[in-house]
Amino acid sequence: MQRIDLNSDLGESFGAYGMGDDAAILQSASSANIACGFHAGDPHGIRATCRAAVAAGVVIGAHPAYRDLQGFGRRFIDVAPAELTDDVIYQIGALQGIAASVGGSVQYVKPHGALYNTIGKHEAQARAVVQAIVELNGSLPLMVLPGTVIEKFARDAGLRTVVEAFADRAYNEDGSLVARSQSGAVLGEDAAVEQVLRIVSDGEIVTVTGARIALAAESICIHGDSPGAVAMAAGIRKRLESDGVEIASFV
Repeated sequence: MQRIDLNSDLGESFGAYGMGDDAAILQSASSANIACGFHAGDPHGIRATCRAAVAAGVVIGAHPAYRDLQGFGRRFIDVAPAELTDDVIYQIGALQGIAASVGGSVQYVKPHGALYNTIGKHEAQARAVVQAIVELNGSLPLMVLPGTVIEKFARDAGLRTVVEAFADRAYNEDGSLVARSQSGAVLGEDAAVEQVLRIVSDGEIVTVTGARIALAAESICIHGDSPGAVAMAAGIRKRLESDGVEIASFV
């Protein structure tokens, strides 16, 4: 039986400002990338999401980011590598404490937004993120885009890397994600389901130019803040299971 992990970015509500429907998404996901407070999320909401993840039997992962609440972590910040290492340790550590308070634990790391994209090619920042995980807990797996600088550095440091693909994002021919500022960067439900099925069954994606590139992934992300995210996640899970694919965390 084929097997795939479905992950989603959660815990991103802040005070009176709601973001997505974590409880509903957790019915479809097998792994939850939970915000750590730098790009989104507050302690009360983060703890509630951790509690819901534990109740749903969903694996918890840390979702560290640049310190960028106003920009939702989607803006590049030229932070010094040593500071970035400390920032990532701080964020993972905070989530470890919150998760433990509700009977859970942090079992992997997936950087968020601009940080995730930047460490795919920015060597100094990639090394800083790897150093943070090695120094804190070298057994934590790290989610990565394939063929990136961070993937190489993480493997060289002895970290387990988990190749990730995106259900609801369009791809460029070099395997990078189409910038959100461009038209067609975020896919609707039908296109997302088709993309996921292609990844799982054929190990490939079709880029925005129509090219086919190989992509063998262990986990597929469905963004919790995408339009119709709950229906999309449920639809993807239902279709995969109807095709005999098991949904389970990579942990």
